[in-house]
Amino acid sequence: MKPPVRHLISIEDLTDEDLAAIVARGVQMAAGDHGQPLDGLVAGIYFAKTSTRTRSAFSAGALRLGARLVSYGPGDLQLNTGETSEDTGRVFAGMLDVLVARTAADEAEMRAWACQDRMAVINAMSAQEHPTQALTDLTTLMRRFGRIEGLRLLYVGEGNNTATALALALTRVPGFELELRTPPGYGLPAELLDRARKQAAAYGAVITERHDMDDLPVGVDAIYTTRWQTTGSSKPDPDWREVFAPFQVRPQLWRHSPNALFLHDLPAHRGEEVAAEVLDGPASIAFEQAHNKMYSAMAVLEWSHQVTGRIC
Repeated sequence: MKPPVRHLISIEDLTDEDLAAIVARGVQMAAGDHGQPLDGLVAGIYFAKTSTRTRSAFSAGALRLGARLVSYGPGDLQLNTGETSEDTGRVFAGMLDVLVARTAADEAEMRAWACQDRMAVINAMSAQEHPTQALTDLTTLMRRFGRIEGLRLLYVGEGNNTATALALALTRVPGFELELRTPPGYGLPAELLDRARKQAAAYGAVITERHDMDDLPVGVDAIYTTRWQTTGSSKPDPDWREVFAPFQVRPQLWRHSPNALFLHDLPAHRGEEVAAEVLDGPASIAFEQAHNKMYSAMAVLEWSHQVTGRIC
């Protein structure tokens, strides 16, 4: 009998052991240490929103691990003709072994699909969180520094689903210092920030958030930004670009941290959230980070079929 599976809807679904193991396994996958543990399994790749890196990472990663693929785009499912999401999920679970989904909607839909133990459900981005991006970022830091504990990261930009996932992940790393500089009115959700602060206190990490670019920290290990216009989101303020303008990542930031690496979850809009000379400069590892997404995806896919999962 096929063993139950594990689901990844949020970073908070992972135990500390899970988090460490997926990151370590991603590093091993990057070194070519993988067989075909998903041989004979069928992976569904459903992206209702645009994607280059995440869709390619999970598709290529599943194939490299031996799985077969069934891919769905935004116009392919009977959801468009009135079938309920619950019924769609029940059909998926009877035919697929794993479903990687990007809806950019509330994660409740994915949690409903995960109320079974036959098909693993992996969140490739919801409105609230981008958990597999955070796992990619931790894998990237581990590959570059050989450790994550004790590193310092400056995040500049909107408190979006990528920032949320980073906050939930990095505040579980002892000694990690995460400082966020977010535009006024566009910070992390208050309830999430409160949870992250309590978590940081428990793990010996630090998280701070400010809404200006004054008195930046000195000597950080990495500077991170994301696209201002993320998939599936919109800004209520018609003058939001004026609010965001001071938070563009420019070469001047390296005066404070000359050895810092630059990360970006991509796609990037040169001249908006990041100056072209930063993205294309010697500090940038953004495209290396993008390539690591496949290795991290492979680690998540393997993990999802290793032991008993969480069943509703």
